[in-house]
Amino acid sequence: MFNRIRTLLHRLSEVKEVNALSDRDLSDLGLSRDQVMQFLHMPADITERVTAMGAIFGVPEADLKRDHAQWIDLLTTCGQCADRKACSTVLDSDHPQPADCGFCGNRRSFADLALHPH
Repeated sequence: MFNRIRTLLHRLSEVKEVNALSDRDLSDLGLSRDQVMQFLHMPADITERVTAMGAIFGVPEADLKRDHAQWIDLLTTCGQCADRKACSTVLDSDHPQPADCGFCGNRRSFADLALHPH
């Protein structure tokens, strides 16, 4: 129970920090206030999941992050995914393949990046 309260207080503090950001700060980040708020509510492992799934498709992390808007889209899609269990199963397997990732909302983006690297 104490951990839940501590987590809630930490989140409230983060929300206050986001609300204190100026429009200029948000512009420098390349994110809207709503996007930053969405990221606050995403699981902490989103970056690792996206880069690991990208690697299954043969897309290096640098290619995933090269286009900022696309990177944000990949993170957002992953952060809203309802198939975290399936994702964990694939990521924990010994030799995951793109064919194992039919549940992934980013699979088309990963496949496209693999075929057309920047």
